[in-house]
Amino acid sequence: MILSVHGIKKSFDGKDILRDASFHVEKNEKVAMVGINGAGKTTLLKLITGELSPEEGEITFSRDISYGYLAQNQNVDSMNTVYEELKLVKKDVIELEDNIRLAEQDMKHLKGNELEALLDRYTRMNEEFQRKKGYAWKSEVTGVARGLGFADDELDKKISTLSGGQKTRVALGKLLLQSPDLIILDEPTNHLDMNSIRWLENYLRGYEGAVLIVSHDRYFLDRIADKVVEVENCRVSVFKGNYSEYAKKKELRRAAEWNAYVKQQQEIKHQEEVIARLKSFNREKSIKRAESREKMLEKIEVLDKPMDVNNQMKITLTPSCVSGEDVLKVENLGKSFGSEKLFSGLDFEIKRGEHVAIIGDNGTGKTTILKILNQVIPMDEGKVTYGTKVHVGYYDQEHHVLHDEKTLFDEISDAYPDLNNTEIRNTLAAFLFTGDDVFKRIGDLSGGEKGRVSLAKLMLSDANFLILDEPTNHLDITSKEILESAISGYEGTVLYVSHDRYFINRTATRILDLTGGQLVNYIGNYDYYEEHVADRMERLSLSESGAASTLAAQSDAVKTAGGSDDWKAQKQAQAEKRKLDAAIRKCEEEIEKLEKRDEEVTNELSDPSVGFDLGRLRKLTDEQEDIKAKLSELYDKWEELNTQGGAV
Repeated sequence: MILSVHGIKKSFDGKDILRDASFHVEKNEKVAMVGINGAGKTTLLKLITGELSPEEGEITFSRDISYGYLAQNQNVDSMNTVYEELKLVKKDVIELEDNIRLAEQDMKHLKGNELEALLDRYTRMNEEFQRKKGYAWKSEVTGVARGLGFADDELDKKISTLSGGQKTRVALGKLLLQSPDLIILDEPTNHLDMNSIRWLENYLRGYEGAVLIVSHDRYFLDRIADKVVEVENCRVSVFKGNYSEYAKKKELRRAAEWNAYVKQQQEIKHQEEVIARLKSFNREKSIKRAESREKMLEKIEVLDKPMDVNNQMKITLTPSCVSGEDVLKVENLGKSFGSEKLFSGLDFEIKRGEHVAIIGDNGTGKTTILKILNQVIPMDEGKVTYGTKVHVGYYDQEHHVLHDEKTLFDEISDAYPDLNNTEIRNTLAAFLFTGDDVFKRIGDLSGGEKGRVSLAKLMLSDANFLILDEPTNHLDITSKEILESAISGYEGTVLYVSHDRYFINRTATRILDLTGGQLVNYIGNYDYYEEHVADRMERLSLSESGAASTLAAQSDAVKTAGGSDDWKAQKQAQAEKRKLDAAIRKCEEEIEKLEKRDEEVTNELSDPSVGFDLGRLRKLTDEQEDIKAKLSELYDKWEELNTQGGAV
């Protein structure tokens, strides 16, 4: 054990944040800390690092244990470049290397005892240098920098010119290069793109020390964690396994806690009724019996009412009308900012009922595409066509749809004047705004609160095509899961940009990867994308390098084609194409059927009553796993058939 947290209590202004909080971290263990916003996760980290002191309990590190802590936002104040700042971590190794080189120079001029003494010192320095992996320090520094998203030409940038997010990445890089026995991270993925997050996952999974990490990135936690520490209702609970295993165990525990709570409340009510009845007899014997029962009742340790997730945030998204089959067609889309070209020649279509995620590195133009579709900014070239009866609802991560000078109440009232006061208050209450909260100014809200108001407006709209820009930003895990459930069960069409891979995995039926200025299509969720992206990128690279020779070969084939043999070949090719088209249609029908059943099962699983019926829960879970396995096979088959179609 390298860290022990035992019996911690912490309060602010008389309100308990943590009570009897206990857990431990073992050597090399990867521990995730989860809980809703405000539960006390960051407070617990500050207690561990000594920034705060507990009122009760103790926090103990094993002897000679080193740890490093990365808070959510780091203001690295330095006149160094990125490379110079990261290099500071290796200062002792660099100085050792310099001393070794000086010793090598001095050896040329020394003799006798002086030379012998220097040789001894030289040997010790080399042994220490090798132990500290000194020969690898340069590649380690540049590897970490590149892994965290810094291009080679950015390593010479001054720290003072960097954004807040870039400074946090520098601080994270310095912490990783220090290689402490325990790394403590608070929301490290907030300022990383997908490639950098994947790199950090692999780095931490192979890290020889222990990791304690607070994050809302559930896909990240699934890949890293082997233990989950949950902070809820001032209490700390420990679960073995990654995030998905924790979520399953949590539901089972929640059901058991509800059963125990309901049973105890029924028993208490029964005892109170018996006591009241005994007292009503107004006899000495019955009064003594009543007093005896009261004493027994006082000794009962009353269970806290379990937190009901479904009472947190309620979102119901229902399209007001059905759109046509063709929802959106984008042709030859291009956009530049000054001399910098983001993309050009983009083509894609979206059909009714599809849930499409656009992914890609930061700065590739994902949000720009959504802004063009919503006419927030103009396109430089191309054409955007919406289908019949398509009503767009837009969720903007910058919340341009909100008005800072208005109150929450006025924001909803002005947008939907037909709603009465009660309906407006009920809508805001569903998004956790109650009482006087409804009279807060939009401009005074946090990013997460603005996000909830934007979602409330979206819920009230008559949209059947939702366009969402980073909808899970600033939401805690509970709120993300509720939004996921709403999007998964939504019968309309969805196009969104997100870095939340868990959210994409749960809600997307298709992924468009914006890479190298083009969109690469994947028919499936994020797991499917992960499985196929390397192979697809390799094939695209090969096809691009062979494009010129392929075109030349096609041209030669056209020139030499002719006669009856050519006519027969064309007829055979047409027959093969018809056969292939029929196979593709059949495959698509099977996919549609299974996807529909998958949605039905997901809706059934979202019913709280299922959690109390373990038999039904197991049956539905098994069915959904079987569906996903079949869908994975069908997606592969569909892709293979379409690849053949491109060759016919």
